[in-house]
Amino acid sequence: MAENYFGLTDTGKVRTNNEDTFIAQKVMGNRMALVAVIDGVGGYNGGEVAAAIAKDVFTDRLSGLQGEIIPAMIDAFKLASQQISEKKLKDKDLESMACVATMALVDVENNQFFYAHVGDTRLYLLRDNSLVKISKDHSFVGFLEDSGRLTETAAMNHPKRNEINKALGFTSQIDTDESFIETGQSPFLPGDMLLLCSDGLTDLVDKSGILDIITQNTSLQQKATELIAAANANGGRDNVTVVLAKNDKVQQRPQATMPVTSQATKNDEAGEGVQPTHHRQHVEPEIIYKAPMGPNKNLGLTLILAFLCLLFLSSTIWLFVTKQREATPLEQSGPVAEKLRNADEVKLQDAIDAFKGDTLVLSDTSFKQPIIITDTLHIDQDTLYIKVKGNITLQRDTAFNGPALAISTDSKVVVLENLKFKDFDTGINLGNTGLFLKNTQFINCKLHVQRKYNLTADKPVTADFPATRVRTDTPTQTPARPNGTR
Repeated sequence: MAENYFGLTDTGKVRTNNEDTFIAQKVMGNRMALVAVIDGVGGYNGGEVAAAIAKDVFTDRLSGLQGEIIPAMIDAFKLASQQISEKKLKDKDLESMACVATMALVDVENNQFFYAHVGDTRLYLLRDNSLVKISKDHSFVGFLEDSGRLTETAAMNHPKRNEINKALGFTSQIDTDESFIETGQSPFLPGDMLLLCSDGLTDLVDKSGILDIITQNTSLQQKATELIAAANANGGRDNVTVVLAKNDKVQQRPQATMPVTSQATKNDEAGEGVQPTHHRQHVEPEIIYKAPMGPNKNLGLTLILAFLCLLFLSSTIWLFVTKQREATPLEQSGPVAEKLRNADEVKLQDAIDAFKGDTLVLSDTSFKQPIIITDTLHIDQDTLYIKVKGNITLQRDTAFNGPALAISTDSKVVVLENLKFKDFDTGINLGNTGLFLKNTQFINCKLHVQRKYNLTADKPVTADFPATRVRTDTPTQTPARPNGTR
């Protein structure tokens, strides 16, 4: 039997580091294949560290497994989550890291596979040119898609598609909630194929596109290569990882057998006999329907009653399902955790949103360095002075291309003091707002400040756009502050 599994990962077209990893190897004395896709969460090296921990734990725990399989897979997930949490406590720079993972143990000899899953990596089963999604996305958008509230295309383009509810190392709930880890067991018949992948694939290549590639008469390596190429051709916004496993035993095609007819009886009477029926392995028992002897006066009435019962049953089921959907709140998917948002980033945005005064003082003792920005921070207040004590740097996450800070067009005056911006395409985006910078640094930023003016539409406009005076030294006097500030 040739090698029946293959894995491949790629950084993509946007990111500079790869937080994905995978497993594709024989375990348990070569009796089974262990395949897994692990997607790190946390930005920069944090996600990579979490994914590497999970990979090592999965491999060590299941390599020499003896005994029940699914409990061992659950134990491996819990152990990985525990070790990630312990690493976060030891290294504050990694306190936002976690990972999501999908794992399968493939037993080709006995035509079955076992799986465990947490997060939004996915497991698909290909059988008879039909691709079935086995795992459920542990995310708000995934819940909407699986329940039919969102189409696949809408889910792929949803602004919250990168938010997840569950991850390893994210919460201790994994130790107490039996439903936290999704597990299962399924037949894996000759000709079947498993696809495990990260959301870097499914966010950019739809199910139809995936099916077109994996049903081609090519090697597993070629299929994996083409899947990644398709994701990159559609933008490659994220790391993309795929693992394929196939039951490469020869498919057993059942042969239909003719039911015994009256001609056979005639042949028997003539002494010719009936040729024996040959059955292939795995063929379902043959069912022969014999028509009733003689007319049945109640047949018509029986058929009518059966049809009415079936109609009543169908109506009842339809009404029940409809009521259940109406009674199911969208929020039942559980608390939402942003996949790439880190704790300091959320804390900073919350501090800005909740502040009601004029001067918000931020201290570097409350924030680690740097604060990795994965989504734009927003200022909506009419007037705000942000003053940094110490050293606070906002640094762009490698997958983020937007501005670090966006100031609402309704804001009148914003002052920033002692704040640093690093590696952003755009540092600050604002409208008709008065912006004052004091000792503010832009490090390796393509565009420091971008101003957008909203003018009266469809009417002649007379306007003055004064040039901004910039001082590169540290001013000895504080620039004009918002009214009422101290």
